Amino acid sequence: MKNTLHTGARAALGLTAAAALALTGCSASDPGGASAKPAQMEAPFGDMTPAAAGPVDSVTWMLGSEPTTMDADIDATTADDTVLANVCDRLMQVQPDLTLGNGIASRAEWVDDTHVVFTIRQDATFHDGSPITTGDVLWSMERHAAEGAAESDEYQNVVSMEQTGDDQITVTTTQPDAIFLQAMAGDGGIVWNPRVIEAEGDDFGGPGSASACSGPYRIASWEPGSQLTIEKFDEYWNTEIDARAEQVVFRWADESAIANSLTAGEAQGAYLENAGSAAAFAQSSDVTVFQGPSTNAWVLETTDRGILTDPDVRRALSLALDREGIATAAFGGLAEPWKTPVGAGAWGYEVEAFEAAFAELDGAPATPSADDIAQAEQLIADAGAAGEQLVVASNGSSSHNVIANALVAAAKSVGLEAEILVVPQAQYGDFYSDADLRGQADLWPDEYYISKNDPLGFYKNGKSDASVNFGVFQDPEYDRIVDEAYAATDDAERAELTIDLQQRWVDNAVWIPVVATPATLVMSNTVTGVPSSAAFIYYPWAAELGTAEG
Repeated sequence: MKNTLHTGARAALGLTAAAALALTGCSASDPGGASAKPAQMEAPFGDMTPAAAGPVDSVTWMLGSEPTTMDADIDATTADDTVLANVCDRLMQVQPDLTLGNGIASRAEWVDDTHVVFTIRQDATFHDGSPITTGDVLWSMERHAAEGAAESDEYQNVVSMEQTGDDQITVTTTQPDAIFLQAMAGDGGIVWNPRVIEAEGDDFGGPGSASACSGPYRIASWEPGSQLTIEKFDEYWNTEIDARAEQVVFRWADESAIANSLTAGEAQGAYLENAGSAAAFAQSSDVTVFQGPSTNAWVLETTDRGILTDPDVRRALSLALDREGIATAAFGGLAEPWKTPVGAGAWGYEVEAFEAAFAELDGAPATPSADDIAQAEQLIADAGAAGEQLVVASNGSSSHNVIANALVAAAKSVGLEAEILVVPQAQYGDFYSDADLRGQADLWPDEYYISKNDPLGFYKNGKSDASVNFGVFQDPEYDRIVDEAYAATDDAERAELTIDLQQRWVDNAVWIPVVATPATLVMSNTVTGVPSSAAFIYYPWAAELGTAEG
């Protein structure tokens, strides 16, 4: 499904040259590096930090906001998933290097074009000590796939799911689905304890509710408005994982308070929502900044109200937006102007083809030229929109405010009026589910990511019936190509089709791309061992967190 960093997303695969742009200083407008500029800050880039030397009793870890729920079928913010990654096992498992591994399923195999068989481990147990049965896994998949569930779009091609053996589940699809297994490593693959969820009822997922999971940690306490603590689960079924951190205490704050907590030694780490916040630690001898591959891209998401239903107006705003200025002002140079709504970390195959297609894209300049502004003004005139009013939302954070103000400036530069609507951060994620809230704004900036190493996992969002297609784009041909791409198990064929979708998305400026950012980790030099990639959203990263050598 969609994932956002409004309060925090999803993972990426593949470290490409373009994924490392923020470190090399190459322009995103030229992934090959023809127009290089000095990097404002350098940080180690990779998928893992150095291995821990020993265990640690307690670590305090900062989040950008308080988790909303531990029920991923209702919501899944980055704060939620940063915790759930350590608490809940999934059918498949994203690895620290962002490849795909096995989870509760010891094996997954497509036996023909429309049938995939999962072999379910028979030695796994839930936190309450009960065994994870094949029936429990099937129940979990059916809950994820239910109409209205947050992960239901991951099951869009599924016709049926049934238990076909003591340890087997067979999923039947309408067509081949090249990214279904990857989806089972995201929240759509979490294995729930049905008995706990049924007993908890509407209280499930909130503070104080019982654990319905089976991971190496369980939630010890959740004090709303204060902190959430996870503790090592000593009876964890997977004996190959021996968690080093006895407990992790999660606290949440805005960017400046996170920086203060880390600088003062009150907290030991944070995966930052805003890469630019890392600049505060550039000269620190006590804290190190790490970066790694991700699919993250900041975008301006459009609603179905007003003049933005006209693609010409969306194209005009994209042409007039100063992405280079945003990268500098909002992210301290640790972001790159970007042409697409998904980051280069998604290019997990056919990398050269995706890089070449990216280089050919236009309509999203790093810095608008006089010709870009003139073209945008003409588009506004052709649309009959001159003088019309736009509203762009912001949650009040520095990154959102910079992007919102840049959009206001872009709108005014091409003959539109614009203003900013500030929405409390706790409500900001509701733009994805609340049509009334979307009705108050024309755009909202957010950071979006996917859990797959395939851009198709993003471009499916342009289908007419996609859960995050909010009505600004309807194209039967696009829908047909999405289905064809899902069925293309040959990488070269699927890349060609996905590049076609990318071109159609960008041509219509369905969402307006802004910048791409790598995963950014800030961590005290006293601890180490966790992934520095975006795997932290799904991989049990705390299990490898321990003391640094010396």
